[in-house]
Amino acid sequence: MVRYAPAAFRFVTLAHLKTSKSYLIFLLIAQRNKFLSRFSFFKYIHKKKVKDFYQPKEKHMFKKLKLFTVFTAFSLLSVPALAEDVDTDFQTWGQIMANVNLGNVTGNENLKNWRLWLEGQGRFGNDSTQFTQSLIRPGIGYAINDKITIWAGYAWAPTAEPISGAQGPYDEHRIWQQLIYTDNFSFGRFQWRSRFEQRFFDHDVPDPGKNDVAYRFRQLIKLAIPMPFISPNLSFIVQDELFIAMNTPQKGWITNGLDQNRGFVGLGWKFNQMATGEIGYMNQYINRPHNPRPDQMMHIVGVNLFLNF
Repeated sequence: MVRYAPAAFRFVTLAHLKTSKSYLIFLLIAQRNKFLSRFSFFKYIHKKKVKDFYQPKEKHMFKKLKLFTVFTAFSLLSVPALAEDVDTDFQTWGQIMANVNLGNVTGNENLKNWRLWLEGQGRFGNDSTQFTQSLIRPGIGYAINDKITIWAGYAWAPTAEPISGAQGPYDEHRIWQQLIYTDNFSFGRFQWRSRFEQRFFDHDVPDPGKNDVAYRFRQLIKLAIPMPFISPNLSFIVQDELFIAMNTPQKGWITNGLDQNRGFVGLGWKFNQMATGEIGYMNQYINRPHNPRPDQMMHIVGVNLFLNF
């Protein structure tokens, strides 16, 4: 029986321990080596299991959390410092969104990767006393795997005060494409959504003749953290979505650059496998750098219902 580890293993560095193979070899030798166990470092790792030192999925999750922190900080820093002429409003938003697996609802195995996106929203402004905007957004998607889905669809958004401004109510029509990545970790459920929109307006624009399509990119990052110490159905929700205008089709109305930012914190409740509700506070900041109208900040109570079929 070998009583002492070879010199090559007596001076193992932390770099060698970063791979599971190196650690397993080291652990087998260390367990048979009473001499090595006298040192505090080896006493410490003697008590550890391989899974404590090698958890690639959890390490991947921490990388995502770092990315989420950086993205949120960037989003907040991107919002201009509040000026005296910023308009504020208290609003209430309601949303119902259904994600339908066509294979499940039709019983057709060939459609198991195809999805339907059915979304409706109602938004009420001017201290939640009047209709401000509604949104009907259908779409179709394809699940590349159990984590990544690509989508395309249409949206109709009739809009009124206080968003519409002096030109009065108008209708907005959008064509949109998006990619959604979701994954579950012991820490929580992570979602990354990248959406690209082509926007069309039916009102008279401030600059006549400049009614080209407006392109906008939206990036959302969302984290749902379980709270089992209160209830297995309860989660803490935090998310941020950054909106970037990709062109300037109507100077004075839409300008290339930061368009708006939405940050949300709240609670989620899982009613069953098909229904989850969320309620919380959303802060929306609308940036208008070359618009005679001031920037806007909305304080919003958001109530959402997500359905999966």
